[in-house]
Amino acid sequence: IPYYILAIILIFLFVYVWGIFPISGGYTPGFPIKFSLPFVLDVIKHSILPALSIILISLGWWFLSMRSMIVLLKGEDYILLAQAKGLSDRRILWRYAFRNALLPQVSGLAISLAHIVGGAIILEKIFAYPGVGWLLYNSITELDFPTIQGGVLLVIIALTAANFILDLIYPLIDPRIKYKRG
Repeated sequence: IPYYILAIILIFLFVYVWGIFPISGGYTPGFPIKFSLPFVLDVIKHSILPALSIILISLGWWFLSMRSMIVLLKGEDYILLAQAKGLSDRRILWRYAFRNALLPQVSGLAISLAHIVGGAIILEKIFAYPGVGWLLYNSITELDFPTIQGGVLLVIIALTAANFILDLIYPLIDPRIKYKRG
């Protein structure tokens, strides 16, 4: 299911049916813009639906691919050996299958971050949320090249930083991976 379809469903349910969240914007118009708890809570309230749209779609993909990886790993020799040793299915799942299935998932997350950014641009337009995607979209439609360059630079820096952090986390997931100096 695409990001924008889920966004429209969430808007319908949480805004029109239940009236829990605001329909658009980054904060309530007329709200005093200052670093205070009420303003921060208002910004968080406005960002929940866009974030929920991205997270739910990403988690759906992650769960499906994780399940596929675990099913694929069930035929591996080390899983069969663990079963032959009499280990419980739960221990085999968490100790062996999950940990080894997680490694390609982390790499896949690094690759999918660019796709998430692309979806965020559309979501920011749907929710009228003033983010980098909104800025990029408006800059592209108005042919504002310096702003486009700045927005793209911000996205590239964010993706590079996220990939760097994932590379640092990788040895925590798989102790066989070690980084050496030199």
